[in-house]
Amino acid sequence: MENLRIVILGRQGSGKGTQCLRLGESYGVIHISTGDMLRAAVESQTELGQKAKAIMDAGDLVSDEIINAIVAQRIGMNDVSENGFILDGYPRTASQAQALEEELLVKGLKLDLAINLEVPVSEVTQRMLDRSRADDTEEAIRRRLEIYENETTPLLEWFEDRNNLVVVSGLGPEDEVFSRLKGVIDGITSEN
Repeated sequence: MENLRIVILGRQGSGKGTQCLRLGESYGVIHISTGDMLRAAVESQTELGQKAKAIMDAGDLVSDEIINAIVAQRIGMNDVSENGFILDGYPRTASQAQALEEELLVKGLKLDLAINLEVPVSEVTQRMLDRSRADDTEEAIRRRLEIYENETTPLLEWFEDRNNLVVVSGLGPEDEVFSRLKGVIDGITSEN
C-alpha cells in the first residue's frame, strides 16, 4: 500500500522515535516527530523556539494551536504528499486528533491506523532517566507522564470510536517490537 498515514502513540520513552525511524525506512514513509521539530525550533532560538523551550523546561506540553499549525504545515509538504507519513508525538489530545482528521479530509485523505505502543510507566521513567537529556529531570519526567496520562485516555477512546486503534506491546528487544509493529501494519495494508 502506498502513502500510508499512521500515528504512533505511546508514553515518552516508549521507543516511538526509534521504531518510527525503522518503520519509515521499511515502508518508505516520512517520519514526522513533533519532538524533533520543537527541539530544532529551540536550537534555532526562533520566537516559537524560545516559547517552546520555556514550556518544555517547566515539564509542560506546547499548546494545541502551535502544534496543530506545525503539523498541518509539515503534512502539506511535497515529500509527505508523495510518500505518506508516520506521526510520532502527535496527536496527543482528542482535539489534536480532530484537527488532524479535518486537515486530512481537506486533502481527501484519511488516517490509516493509530498504534499505541504500550510500555509501563516504571519502564519509560527509567529509560528517560538513562538517556540523560537536559529536559529529562525526574520531576519533569513525572510531570510530562502525568499530563500524557490525563490527555491520552480521551485520545485513545477517540481512535477506538473510529475503529482505528491497535495496541502493541513496546516491551522486549527492539527487533521484536519492530516485528510486532510490522505485523499490524502489514495486516491493514493487505486489507486495502
